[in-house]
Amino acid sequence: MRFPRQKNPHRSILSPYKEIQISTALSMEAEAPKFAYSVWALPPEAEVAPRLRELMGALKSAFGGPRFEPHVTVVGLIELTEEEAVKRLRAACDGLKAYTATVDRVATGTFFYQCVYLLLHPTPEVVEAGSHCWKHFGYTQSTPYMPHLSLLYGDLNEEEKKAGQDKANSLDPTISSLSFLISRLALYKTDPDDKTCLSWEKIAECTLSSS
Repeated sequence: MRFPRQKNPHRSILSPYKEIQISTALSMEAEAPKFAYSVWALPPEAEVAPRLRELMGALKSAFGGPRFEPHVTVVGLIELTEEEAVKRLRAACDGLKAYTATVDRVATGTFFYQCVYLLLHPTPEVVEAGSHCWKHFGYTQSTPYMPHLSLLYGDLNEEEKKAGQDKANSLDPTISSLSFLISRLALYKTDPDDKTCLSWEKIAECTLSSS
């Protein structure tokens, strides 16, 4: 006598459950949070970075403002997932060689994040480095790339900014002729609404090829 084949009582439960797991995983991957990131060119730690930190610290003591690491912004704010941002940084660095940056003068700007800064000469290699990274990140902005290294963040009036500019020149008279090699690019998470800069965080760093 043949008995009817028994059905797996769990089959109808397990199969949809697995589908739900897969669907949830794909959904989580698709909905990975996006944050604001920037790409920074970092000055050499041996001599240049400590010199800049000392000058920045003196200006902060005199005029207030947040503490932040010395850097040249290569790619401005762009919203990406962390995974995608790191991937684009590495791809950009793979095709970029170390290059030299030279200060033109101490300058002042018109908004918080460009209060007092070192304006860099827009040499072909500096501009090309920016253009190269912009392409990899899909970044655009309405104004041309202006390479600079901020010394002070703040909402100062024109008289105060001029005083900060003069103080920077008097504290470090040769800062306007500073030249340094950029051999490292870093990805920073930079919330533009956090003017304390306390939430800013380095996510990844790449060393550029020397040849």
